[in-house]
Amino acid sequence: MRLLALPPLPAELLEQLFGDPRMELVVPAHRTQEAVDALLPEVDLVLGDWTSQLRVNDPGPRVRFVQQPSAGVDGIDTDACAARGVPVSNCAGANATSVAEWCVSATFALLRKTVEAHAAVVRGDWPQTSLGGRELHGLQVGVVGMGAIGSTTAGLFTALGCPTRYWSRSQHLDAPVPYAALDDLVATSDVLVLVIALGAQTRGLIDPRKMKQGALLVNGARGEVVDDAALLEALESGHLGGAASDVFAQEPLPLDSPLRSTGLLLSPHMAGSTVEAAMRIVALAKENLTRVLDGTPVKHVVNGMPPVVTTRS
Repeated sequence: MRLLALPPLPAELLEQLFGDPRMELVVPAHRTQEAVDALLPEVDLVLGDWTSQLRVNDPGPRVRFVQQPSAGVDGIDTDACAARGVPVSNCAGANATSVAEWCVSATFALLRKTVEAHAAVVRGDWPQTSLGGRELHGLQVGVVGMGAIGSTTAGLFTALGCPTRYWSRSQHLDAPVPYAALDDLVATSDVLVLVIALGAQTRGLIDPRKMKQGALLVNGARGEVVDDAALLEALESGHLGGAASDVFAQEPLPLDSPLRSTGLLLSPHMAGSTVEAAMRIVALAKENLTRVLDGTPVKHVVNGMPPVVTTRS
């Protein structure tokens, strides 16, 4: 079989991480969508690009399985793959701890004015009592999304003494915290944390203007889950007490983006980028590719296809 590997890594490293004597590894000559589209009819398996710069829009006539080396699969047209009978798998849960910890750390940074305090000391100021830090303990937290990341996030905030509830598109009987209606969660949470997958139902899901006065918004999901115009208005008017985002509708964030000048705490889509998460992602993706070669069912199929990968006719 031939594996088209799309992650932004050298071919030699991709071979070390994912290679197998039973499989030929192929990389695009150039990191362009045109190069990817030209190779898809010539390969059997695809290892996706976690940056989503290189997409799988149509698996073509030969591809039999797509493995995305991340939890999010928005770089893959999962419906197009399903229409051709191609299973798509992700690395569910591999970065759950990393993203959950980023959400907690961003919340602490907003509450304790960590970035502002650092900048003040660097320039020679000493605002020991004037920055107005707040405690996290006791604040009402709302978690939007209850997959592996949402469950881990809710557990961390609960352990820190925060009454925590969640909303997701379906209720989870095994969720560690109670369910709440979305409108209620948005309107009553002191800290609203977004860790939900992007899809047709979640695009523009959150209007920050409807959040509680002085609340904090922490986005570890996808930029498109939040209405950017509403976020700008809520920040500039002082309706929100602060906001942090690791994700944006356009990445990297354009230099002229108004989000750069609003006081929004920014990070470069790094919430899931830890050494530990990377090792788990490689292990899960490698395991699934090996399962295909061995003829055994793959794990974490996300587009409703059977987990048994078969030859395309």
